[in-house]
Amino acid sequence: MSNTVNFGLWYDFRNPQPWQIDFELFYKQRLDQIVNAESMGYDSVWLTEHHFCDDGYTPSPLMIHAAIGARTQRMHLGTNLMLLPIADPIRIAEDAATLSLMTGGRFDLGVGIGYRQLEFDQFGRKISHRPSLVEEGIEIIRRGWSGEPVNFEGKRFSVGDLRISPQPKHAPKILLGGMAPPAIDRAARIADGFLCTGGIGLDVYAQALENNGKKPEEGNVILGCWAIIAEDPEAEAEKVGPHVLYQSNEYIRWGAFGPPDQTPVFPDAKTAIENGLYELWDADMAVEKLSSLMIEYPMISDIHFWAQFPGESVDAGNARMEYIAEKVLPRLRA
Repeated sequence: MSNTVNFGLWYDFRNPQPWQIDFELFYKQRLDQIVNAESMGYDSVWLTEHHFCDDGYTPSPLMIHAAIGARTQRMHLGTNLMLLPIADPIRIAEDAATLSLMTGGRFDLGVGIGYRQLEFDQFGRKISHRPSLVEEGIEIIRRGWSGEPVNFEGKRFSVGDLRISPQPKHAPKILLGGMAPPAIDRAARIADGFLCTGGIGLDVYAQALENNGKKPEEGNVILGCWAIIAEDPEAEAEKVGPHVLYQSNEYIRWGAFGPPDQTPVFPDAKTAIENGLYELWDADMAVEKLSSLMIEYPMISDIHFWAQFPGESVDAGNARMEYIAEKVLPRLRA
């Protein structure tokens, strides 16, 4: 097995009703959990982004990563993912460069094209412009980190003879997510890696690398794993059911899996687990499934698991994290 795969945790920092706790306590508990996870042997932590969510889904992943970076020593920090089309690429380039400098180059920037109309409306961007906003945004960020003046003229952005300072000593990788073939092709063509959701599109990405004249070893996959891993996964599923149902249905209502008016929500947790992205694994199954993925797709460089489902207690998340750290990770690294 490869020693080069990082194993990490994924956070969205959602604190929904009816389980909501004080937000200051909520952040403190999760930052403490991440610091503890580093001592348990987790290699990375990934944050995602949305805006205007009643449950507090984090709008500020880079801010949180600055706090995580200050309290950890070696953990790799990444976003899976930030919404590039609604952002100012110069501002993102500056913030990410600063974060990289403050953490000794431990940060990589994962972005996606987004899908929530509400976010595009508020930030004054057209959802139909997403492909060009992403492609131009990535080009501007790359130029911004080069130490040279940006000098970019495109359909969406115009940036003159400006130099971003301070320049990152270790330029972050720019990773791109997506589930549809055009998005995956874009990741193979212009990004430093593909943010893969639940294993969707791995073959498409491998083919897209070839189509874009790249060797398989030039590929890089960051895999967000949706498995619920526990000694008794069925009992665990029963316990986290309401939180999993909430997570699935919110994504469906936002349009993550197609137009919300055409994609029905799940009626109950059992259906969400059986028909959604979730899988139920014990340690043996997790080792078997993840080992075979790592062998079949040697371009996988990171696999990370949801640390907390929305609204569940940190104790519940900690129990799964400890089980994975003790029973799964050592065998995958062996």
